[in-house]
Amino acid sequence: MSQQVQQVQQVQQVEQVQRTVQARDKSFPVGLVGREITALEVPLAEFSTPLLVLDERAIAHNLQVMAAWTGERGLELMPHGKTTMAPVLWRRQLDAGCTGITVATGWQADVALRAGIATVQIANTCTDPALLRRLSSHLAEHPEQELVCWADSLATIDLLERELPAGSRLGVLVELGADGGRTGARTEDEALAIAERVAASGALTLYGASGYEGALAHDRSEESLAVVGAYCERLAALVERLRPLIDGTPWVTAGGSAYFDLVADAFAPLSDVRAILRSGAYIVHDSGFYRGISPLDTIRDVAEEQALLPGMFAYARVVSRPEPGLALLDAGKRDVPFDEGLPTALTYSPTLGGEQQPLEAEVTALNDQHTFLRFPGDSPLAVGDVVRLGLSHPCTAFDKWRLIPILDPETGIVGEAVETFF
Repeated sequence: MSQQVQQVQQVQQVEQVQRTVQARDKSFPVGLVGREITALEVPLAEFSTPLLVLDERAIAHNLQVMAAWTGERGLELMPHGKTTMAPVLWRRQLDAGCTGITVATGWQADVALRAGIATVQIANTCTDPALLRRLSSHLAEHPEQELVCWADSLATIDLLERELPAGSRLGVLVELGADGGRTGARTEDEALAIAERVAASGALTLYGASGYEGALAHDRSEESLAVVGAYCERLAALVERLRPLIDGTPWVTAGGSAYFDLVADAFAPLSDVRAILRSGAYIVHDSGFYRGISPLDTIRDVAEEQALLPGMFAYARVVSRPEPGLALLDAGKRDVPFDEGLPTALTYSPTLGGEQQPLEAEVTALNDQHTFLRFPGDSPLAVGDVVRLGLSHPCTAFDKWRLIPILDPETGIVGEAVETFF
């Protein structure tokens, strides 16, 4: 075993404290209080509603699908860990071949480093002085780990150099933006000037170029695909311009969970680079936004064995049938995501974990703690019945739960739970 691997394992041993179920964990049965979350082995029926559940089979399938897809194209995957903020799931992704974990903030980077992640990328600029010092201090104590952040202006470099000590080992990717997009230098010449400053810095190390194409479109129309594709080609060309300034193999990174196929096409002609995707939602996919836009879904005529599968669901109980055609459920905005589409009613059962029956109904609105479920004509739904909901957008599902059970759909048993750090 290499010294680096031993050191990373030591970090994991120091930072990871075994979590047990606590009475305040939402919807967990009181009989599990005090039990380690890695050894639950309890039927789903013992939980309460509302409840967010992860599908063990879908997660394993999605990890394999994405590993095969990226491997066939010679791409690395550093998935966006901010999707789940769950170190247990990050480790599953690393075990499936991912080469690092991406985060969005300095605080999230600190969580990832202290969880023992060897390579952490911040797909953003960290300009908080206290966080920069904290991260630099951690890197000084753990030379086996590396941290890379983005920068899109000379002002950013000024701040980083002012707040970081010489030799801090912070890697920098110069971010290319686009008019109407989010962050990022708007022109290649600006990006080159930033790269030259980084290359001359005593506190920073130039790694390459980065960007995010997902802010430029929100569907797969011809117009959207053309805009995203053109941006990805600009990014690929930029890393070639930066190559003479980089000591080592350049990085070039893009790829959210919607257009990673276009990123792969743009990066394909590059040689002697680390072409890195950051797609993160794939691990649980969804039943809404990403199902509609991902290139790896059966909706695009992809065979199921090569497609991503929904791996997160919610269960909510009927609390009221106040008028014909309407049922109110006990889940709301504090329990399920709603920013990229409302939940989808899938099936129902008289009990949690019971045999599922088809359900024709539509979620039309969410309040803080209620879901409005409407259906044509009469419905067999009764007060106390449990509805299974498909969800849209993992990033705003995980952040509502501190502890999430993982269900084996074949047996109906929850074997373990995932702790999140939001």
